Amino acid sequence: MAEKSIDMPVVGMTCARCAANVERVLAKKLPGVSLAEVNFAAETVHVVYDPEQVGPEQMAKAVEDAGYKLILPAPTRRVELPVVGMSCARCAANVERVLAKKTPGVSLAQVNFAAETVAVEYDPAQTSLERMAGAVREAGFELILPVDGEDQTDAEQQARAQELAAQKRFFWVGVAFTLPLFILHMGHAFHVFGAWAVSPWAGWLSLALATPVQFYTGGGFYVGGWKSLRAGAANMDVLVALGASAAYFYSVAALIFPGLGHQLYFETSAMIITLIKLGKLLEAKAKGQAGAAIRKLMDLAPKMATLLGDDGAEKTVPAQSVRPGQVVLVRPGEAIPVDGVVVGGESAVNEALMTGESMPVDKKQGDQVYGATVNQQGMLKVRATGVGADTALAQIIRLVRQAQGSKAPIQRLADKVAAVFVPAIICIALATLAAWWLIDGLFVPAMVRMTAVLVIACPCALGLATPTAIMVGSGKGATMGVLFKNSEALETAHRVSVVMFDKTGTITKGQPRLTDWIALGDHGGEALTMAAAAENASEHPVAKAVASGARERGVAPPEAERFEALAGFGVRAVVQGREVLVGKPSWIASQGLADAAVMAKVDELADQGKTVMIVVIEGKAAGLLAVADEEKPDAAKAIAKLKNMGLETIMLTGDNQRAAAAIAAKVGIQRVVAEVLPDKKEEAVRKAQADGRLVAMVGDGVNDAPALARADLGMAIGTGADVAMEASDVTLVGGDLAGVPRSIALSRATMRTIRQNLFWAFFYNVLLVPIAAGAAQPLTWLPDFIRNLHPAMAAGAMAFSSVTVVFNSLRLGRRRL
Repeated sequence: MAEKSIDMPVVGMTCARCAANVERVLAKKLPGVSLAEVNFAAETVHVVYDPEQVGPEQMAKAVEDAGYKLILPAPTRRVELPVVGMSCARCAANVERVLAKKTPGVSLAQVNFAAETVAVEYDPAQTSLERMAGAVREAGFELILPVDGEDQTDAEQQARAQELAAQKRFFWVGVAFTLPLFILHMGHAFHVFGAWAVSPWAGWLSLALATPVQFYTGGGFYVGGWKSLRAGAANMDVLVALGASAAYFYSVAALIFPGLGHQLYFETSAMIITLIKLGKLLEAKAKGQAGAAIRKLMDLAPKMATLLGDDGAEKTVPAQSVRPGQVVLVRPGEAIPVDGVVVGGESAVNEALMTGESMPVDKKQGDQVYGATVNQQGMLKVRATGVGADTALAQIIRLVRQAQGSKAPIQRLADKVAAVFVPAIICIALATLAAWWLIDGLFVPAMVRMTAVLVIACPCALGLATPTAIMVGSGKGATMGVLFKNSEALETAHRVSVVMFDKTGTITKGQPRLTDWIALGDHGGEALTMAAAAENASEHPVAKAVASGARERGVAPPEAERFEALAGFGVRAVVQGREVLVGKPSWIASQGLADAAVMAKVDELADQGKTVMIVVIEGKAAGLLAVADEEKPDAAKAIAKLKNMGLETIMLTGDNQRAAAAIAAKVGIQRVVAEVLPDKKEEAVRKAQADGRLVAMVGDGVNDAPALARADLGMAIGTGADVAMEASDVTLVGGDLAGVPRSIALSRATMRTIRQNLFWAFFYNVLLVPIAAGAAQPLTWLPDFIRNLHPAMAAGAMAFSSVTVVFNSLRLGRRRL
């Protein structure tokens, strides 16, 4: 099982020594705890642990025995549920408030208005999904709850489809009645219909045509507006309902009481409602495209699998029914239905889904494969290790949804504006009515301007500006093998100024191999055979690399006798009756077994970043072995891209300075900090932060976890340790370093799109609300349709504003990084 992390308050610490005691008790005395880091100032401890070995209760008991107290978190669950019925950012705020403020047991509620979902953390002992759904329903919205035996995605899609079908029906009814109403109005304006167009019958016909639009097509605005007011927060529905009602009910009054005036505005109210419905339909379609990346990921998972029985019989079954340990057969061209290990066959597999790279990867017996990747050539037999929700694909989808559901810090400004937007617009509209009525002494023109103000204001654009870009950006990242844990990480990445790298397993492959064999004297290949025999008995990674490299060179090492591992120095053994030593040059030289010429060759190899060993047979230097952990093929290219982006690169490694400097020179890293332990890596990050720099740390191992957690942006190699990924903000799924510049470039592009969206949303409202209020009236050089903005044009502009923001976000998905 993967490791988990938890943050808990600590009571009773009085000094830094107490903090060290708490860390020691947790990390040293409890099996299963791999990291314990106390923040003495905040009186909290961050713990990474294996839940199969230890739990928070055991941690609390151990800390209590040491004289302190851990405050355990209340048991909570997290669920993400679709929401139906939101029309603007204020609706999203209402849903959050109803859940987080008015529902006991809910500790967190975050709505993604663009995705129309809400992420809820709650205590199941205090509340339930049904109770939350009831609270949301009273506020005028609908939560789609999971149903036993049904796919939640299918239930959501069905509800969305029903909602969209209803909205289309409302819109087309609006079109059916508004079009003849508009023709009647234009005929009256251009005297096409003669005297009949000004007769009372024309007015009553207009009323008959406008009423279905007002109360059937526009009925949702009245219902939504009333419910939002009852909940204590006005939303966009209130603005539309007020604006359309002003035009409609004034026209009804003028029709009944001709003394009020002869001008009727039935076509205005109908066009307002119909145009805004059109905008909402276009917006819904565009928002659907914004979430296309995650749906594409979900659709990649194969529905069926070919199960291979113990007797070799094949059986087609639903992929969800496959259990770990069972073997599935994957033919060429088929998607692999489970995560697993190849137990038969060889093939090339397209893993672009996981890595973003289009080149297929060769797979043979013993290799790991992932669900939804595509088998391209040969037949594969795969033993399942992860199925359904436990596959890498399912985890990717969860991470993407988590990132899309979280709120980026930049959204706070839009949320603050949205909270007061509708009341402010209503006040501006009433002020417009009063001012123009007072200036001109005419009620009708003042009412028209008030209506234009109400319907041109667009809180939707503010609400959509950030989440649509986050949805598209995080979804695009997933298709490139870059997973952001939350939207804050996606925002932070664009401000990074320095990128620090671990060496082994991050810049290098993490797999030492024999790169050089130099025979000394007249021993030749015999010395390599003897050395391989001695090293073959050792478990050390370097020894394994020597033995494996010898086999690649056609050497079959014999059995060694009287093997002895000399910790920190090398190995000693008897091979075919002769004593063989393989060890560090300094150790061999200290025994007088290597002359100056041999040590010069050692230095030459060491300067290339290689680990060198001297082979001694019967007291004479017989050869030199050089082992190196080679850099990843994409490392130099990725680091060059980071330099071109204006970022400094630093290597942090526990390796010696000479080897580290050699690797750094090969890949182009500017600065090396070598021979550092995990706490020193974290200290290097802290030091850079103290200089006012924003730091990204890239690592793969347990020893990188403190630095990853300390960095402003932790980036974990997906092929590394679970604890590294747990402590990070970004996971590079395939271990490809190209994901580092990709993630930063994606963050920059996403933030640029968000700023464009917010600028448009603010610019639109700041510019057009005053124009609708008549501020451009004195500017006689402007066209009359701008100086006296018609409410129908205002409604069209409002619909266009939201759609513009969404389509601008969709451009991000087509951007090449």
